[in-house]
Amino acid sequence: MPDTIIKNARIFYQGQIHEAELAIEDGKVTEIAKIIPLNDFDLVIDADNMLVLPGIIDVHVHFREPGMSHKEDWYSGSCSAAAGGVTTVIDHPNTIPPTLDEGTFKAKQELASSRSIIDFGINAGVKDNLDELASLWKAGCSAFGEIFLGESTGSMTVERDHMTAALQITRDLDALACIHAEDQEMLESYGKLTKGDMEPESYSLSRPNLSEAVAVANTIEDVMAFNAKAHLCHISTREAVGIIRGAKHGDYGDSRDSGGTVTAEAAPHHLFLSNKDYDRLGTLGKMNPPLRKRRSLQYLWNGLNDGTIDIVASDHAPHTEAEKQTDIWSAPAGVPGVETMLPLMLLAVRRNLIPLPRMVEVMCTNPAMIFGLTNHKKGAIWEGFDADLVLVDTANISEVDADKLHSKAGWSPYEGMEAIFPAMTISGGEVIWDEGIHAKKGRGKFLPGAGYEEKAQEEPAAMCSIDEK
Repeated sequence: MPDTIIKNARIFYQGQIHEAELAIEDGKVTEIAKIIPLNDFDLVIDADNMLVLPGIIDVHVHFREPGMSHKEDWYSGSCSAAAGGVTTVIDHPNTIPPTLDEGTFKAKQELASSRSIIDFGINAGVKDNLDELASLWKAGCSAFGEIFLGESTGSMTVERDHMTAALQITRDLDALACIHAEDQEMLESYGKLTKGDMEPESYSLSRPNLSEAVAVANTIEDVMAFNAKAHLCHISTREAVGIIRGAKHGDYGDSRDSGGTVTAEAAPHHLFLSNKDYDRLGTLGKMNPPLRKRRSLQYLWNGLNDGTIDIVASDHAPHTEAEKQTDIWSAPAGVPGVETMLPLMLLAVRRNLIPLPRMVEVMCTNPAMIFGLTNHKKGAIWEGFDADLVLVDTANISEVDADKLHSKAGWSPYEGMEAIFPAMTISGGEVIWDEGIHAKKGRGKFLPGAGYEEKAQEEPAAMCSIDEK
């Protein structure tokens, strides 16, 4: 007997939109059909001709807990995600303390398990902890990284030789390395040229396109040399798109023979914002990599549409507005975005910047495949998969209003921009967002990575009397 039936829906299924009904039982999709006869059920949801999409998977969030919970915590971050149609996230390691060993990993897992309303994975960090990577993989981390090649939040920058050593370990583990690709030497050189310039745009000049291009090229060279797997986070420049496109088409040798694989992501702030937005945002627009010139946006959209860029992920990195309201060099880098990512992308579909099937690929299918979440039945509307669903009225265009968002940051770089927000979000068959949050803290499940080895419970020590000792 199904728990829930969704009727009068336009369901995105097998790459197309179908006018159909959908049945959910025990948190799974059990049937998709033109008509599902209604017998006994707990809930009928009348979609009223709304579009039903798979729940969005955001593989790049910084929910800031532990250590920076005044900026965000697992409850506020997961509520923000749910209100934006995101049903699964992967959190990155630059918290306080950073997630660099099994102890810090387990502590973050316990925090998230007690507070998150959506399902989640956790990435492990790479710094001076190469001997810890195998145990972190067995503990269930989703991937390794961001591995920071350039300085950013958390002071976790590594040298290139350290990264290559890590790549050899992740290769042997058959794990994925996530790379923050900015070249540190170039950042230091260009930083000297812009020192003392307090205009916000000087920050973009201090982290030039060339810095990303050099780091991307070096990373791809190392990945191919060591037959590793790497995911390039938040690509922002036309140069990097060209290098990645070349690598995928054989410019670094035949990757099918080498075994090395490279995937890439773009973040909404590099798809929808440019350095022209400094006039509006000021220091609120500071991020790593920084805002780029407008012409880079078209290269990113082209890369998304031609398959060069595989994923859209939010890089949700909240700071309070008070923390950001200082000079450009003192302000922390990062912007909130998990709640606005899908709404902005849905409007991009409406404006013909990207087809709906490709949007679903880069926000659902590809994240699930690249990060091993298909093993957890994520990434598609399919019989037997988790009933993670988003209902959208595609005609309901509104404006981003930070007062209506759920992040502790309390502001948005997209304030006033048009977007299409979800009407309902369903996670594991449970309605968690419907004009408000309807979920308990801690309902979200931990999704261990492919290397997870569950430890056997220790047997309690036998009781004995003093006389027996």
